[in-house]
Amino acid sequence: MANNRGVAYVKPGTVEVKNIDYPKLAIDNRKCEHGVILKIITTNICGSDQHMVRGRTTAQPGLVLGHEITGEIIEAGRDVEFLKVGDIVSVPFNIACGRCRNCKVGQTGICLNVNPSRPGAAYGYVDMGGWVGGQAEYVMCPYADFNLLKFPDRDQAMAKIKDLTLLSDIFPTGYHGAVTAGVGPGSIVYVAGAGPVGLACAASCQLLGAACVIVGDLIDERLAQARSFGCETIDLKKAIPLSEQIAAIIGVPEVDCAVDCVGFEAHGHGSQAGKEQPATVLNSMMELTRAGGAIGIPGLYVTGDPGAVDENAKIGQLGIRIGLGWAKSHTLSTGQCPVMRYHRQLMNCILYEKIQIARAVNVQIISLDQAPQGYRDFDRGAATKFVIDPHGMVAA
Repeated sequence: MANNRGVAYVKPGTVEVKNIDYPKLAIDNRKCEHGVILKIITTNICGSDQHMVRGRTTAQPGLVLGHEITGEIIEAGRDVEFLKVGDIVSVPFNIACGRCRNCKVGQTGICLNVNPSRPGAAYGYVDMGGWVGGQAEYVMCPYADFNLLKFPDRDQAMAKIKDLTLLSDIFPTGYHGAVTAGVGPGSIVYVAGAGPVGLACAASCQLLGAACVIVGDLIDERLAQARSFGCETIDLKKAIPLSEQIAAIIGVPEVDCAVDCVGFEAHGHGSQAGKEQPATVLNSMMELTRAGGAIGIPGLYVTGDPGAVDENAKIGQLGIRIGLGWAKSHTLSTGQCPVMRYHRQLMNCILYEKIQIARAVNVQIISLDQAPQGYRDFDRGAATKFVIDPHGMVAA
C-alpha cells in the first residue's frame, strides 16, 4: 500500500503534517465505484480552513483539512465512464451526488445525499459530511463523472496550473459573490475584504465589466495587492465614515452593489478596528448600497462558533439591521457557491487569457511540509494565496 501524508488540525492555532491512510474507493466500507483516486497536483489553503484552525468552529482534532483540490486521476472505479487514468481535473469543493432534486437544478452546494447531518458537503471541513480533506498527497473523490472538471490539454493545464488551481473554490466563489450582487457592465461595486476571496471577487467584478471596483480592508499589504490590478481601495483603519470614503472616490456615498468577502470574524472600522463585530460588514453594506441594489454574501457565516464575542453570535445570531435592508428593497444572497455553475466558463477565461487570477490573488507555491508555516503567515494577514505542491510537480 502506498503512503499518504496530510495536513491535520491538532488544536486551535496548530496544524501538523501527519501520516494518514491512503484513500480507498469506498464510503463507509461500501465500494465507491463512481469515485476516483487523485494524485494531488495542487491544494490550496483557504480562509475557511483558517476559521477552523483558529478554533472558531466545532472542528475536532485530527480532521484532515483541504477542500481546494486539483489532481491527476491514478485510479477510477468501474462506474466512471467519461474520465480516465491520467486526466488532470479540478475538484469543486462542494461534493454533490448529481441525483437529488437540488443537484438536478444546479444547487450543488446543497446536495441532499452526501451529508447525513445537513444539506451540502465539502472535503476536509467541519459538519460537511466527514469527507477526508485534500491537503494531502492523495485523495478520493466520489461521483467523479458528475463533479470533476477535466482540463482539455495536460501540458496547457500544467503551464497555467497556478491559475487553474483556483477553480476549485475561490475564483468561482468570488465570481458567485459578484454575480449574486448583480455586477455587470458599468457597475460601481464595493467589495469588503481583500483576502484571497475578496481579491478574486474584485477581479471577477472587472471580468463582468464593472466600471469601478472599491475594496476595503484593514491590512495595508492586502490593499496594495488590490491596487496592483486596478482597484480603488479604502483603509478601514481610518476614523472616517465609510460612506465619506466612498464619496471621496466616486462623488456620492453609495454604490450599486456590494459583496461581503469577510464573514463572521469581521472587525469594526475606524476607532472600533481592533474589536470583533460580526455584523459590521453586513450592516455597513446595507447603508452603502443604493435602494434597489443587491448584496452578495460569499463570506462564511456559521451556526456554531465557540470563540464568538457573545452568546448570540455563538449560534450565528447577529444584530443585523434587516429593517434598513427591507426599506431599501435590497436583495441579499447567501450560502456556498455552487462551483459547477461557473467553473467550466471560468476555466475558459483562464485558458484564453481573459483574466490573470493567480496574479490578482498573489499565488505562492509551497511544499506540503511548509503548510504549517503557510497557515501562520496567512493568519497574520499575508496578501498571499498559499498553494501547496505535495509532489513537487509545479516546482518541477
